[in-house]
Amino acid sequence: EVDLVESGGGSVQAGGSLSLSCTYSGSYFEPSDWGWYRQSSENGCVVVAYLSPRGNPFVEESREGRFTISQDSAKSTMTMNMNNLGPGDEALYYCATGRLYTGSCARSEFTRRGQGTRVTVIS
Repeated sequence: EVDLVESGGGSVQAGGSLSLSCTYSGSYFEPSDWGWYRQSSENGCVVVAYLSPRGNPFVEESREGRFTISQDSAKSTMTMNMNNLGPGDEALYYCATGRLYTGSCARSEFTRRGQGTRVTVIS
């Protein structure tokens, strides 16, 4: 059994930065994409960024230049750094694995997800 454990998130002033980390625990992590999707009432479900099994990063076009995603050398922790945050970035963020595509979650197939961590931007 594989679990995804998220950390980070919280409240930040507009223009500030936050990092979200996701660590998997379990005996085996099959090769798949893993990254972050966000859920909000305004924009629904959107895959924001993910890493391919080879570690290639993909970031939603509207957030390129502000968001980056990476993983440690052991590939056990994945981190998304978010800069210059604004009200449009407020959401519940989930770490997830599967076959991912940036943009609408309807395009992706999720196999696992974490519990979610909230990002609040204070204007």
